[in-house]
Amino acid sequence: MVRIGYTMMTEQAGPRDLVDHVVAAERAGFDFSVISDHSFPWLEAQGHAPYAWSVLGAAAQATSRIPLMTYVTCPTFRYHPAVIAQKAATMQLLSQGRFRLGLGSGENLNEHIVGAGWPAAHVRLDMLHEAVEIIRSLFEGGYVSHHGAHFDVENARLWDLPDDPPPIGIAVSGDRSCELAGHHGDLLIATEPKRELLTAFDAHGGSGKPRVGQLPVSYDPDRDAAVARAHDQFRWALGGWRVNAELPGPAGFAQASQHTRPEDVADAVPCGEDVDAFVEAVRPYVDAGFTEVALVQIGGDRQQPFLDWSESKLLPALREL
Repeated sequence: MVRIGYTMMTEQAGPRDLVDHVVAAERAGFDFSVISDHSFPWLEAQGHAPYAWSVLGAAAQATSRIPLMTYVTCPTFRYHPAVIAQKAATMQLLSQGRFRLGLGSGENLNEHIVGAGWPAAHVRLDMLHEAVEIIRSLFEGGYVSHHGAHFDVENARLWDLPDDPPPIGIAVSGDRSCELAGHHGDLLIATEPKRELLTAFDAHGGSGKPRVGQLPVSYDPDRDAAVARAHDQFRWALGGWRVNAELPGPAGFAQASQHTRPEDVADAVPCGEDVDAFVEAVRPYVDAGFTEVALVQIGGDRQQPFLDWSESKLLPALREL
């Protein structure tokens, strides 16, 4: 049975609200949770970007059951991989083994702030590969020094290390990232229900490992309001990740999506309160072979109604998939 997760979307809510939301998601019965790690929202209408790792620490203390996961952190620009390793180890201790470290090659939207430029995709994947090797070395304990093509580590050590390091998930979008995930990841992360991604993942060593997808939804008893909110805050998503990784800021996403119509968004995102429509939107992930799907309720101020509805209607229906 596919596990259903809840997304703390940092682009659309402040830190205290995000913690309240994941506490409510645990109470509602969601199987796991994930959190985005942004320095900017996609569109100014979303309006937020708190520091995800502080939110995670608070969430670890405020919850007791629900697993936590970054979806995803880029360990190559804003954060050095040695710093990521320390943060992830600390989160695993704080959460008492409930943390998974989701990693990806990042988006210019967030990583541009350190002024390091934005290299080609193949370079970013090389950097991600090297970062994962550093993180795993530090998870093994002892002192680590590393002098590679992209990163230097000098005599580093994790002094507070959990008995079981957090599993590492790697975000994929094509053959090269699937190869990296299969060889070096404990699980796969993807935002599209493409069976070919899972096939490539399996071919490179991913067989039997979890694979986690994500789906935006817009619950509201008023379907027109749900569509309008999804268009206002989530129309950027229709651009696809190959485009979305490159744009430098919310203004760029606003311009790129200016011709996207509300009906275009409604075709891609389940809107309203028809449970069957939401179930059918999840089904392609299940059919493709995903083992977990994290839902993103659009609208920071519409989380509690969504969670209440999910507990009473949506989650029971999704359990039957």
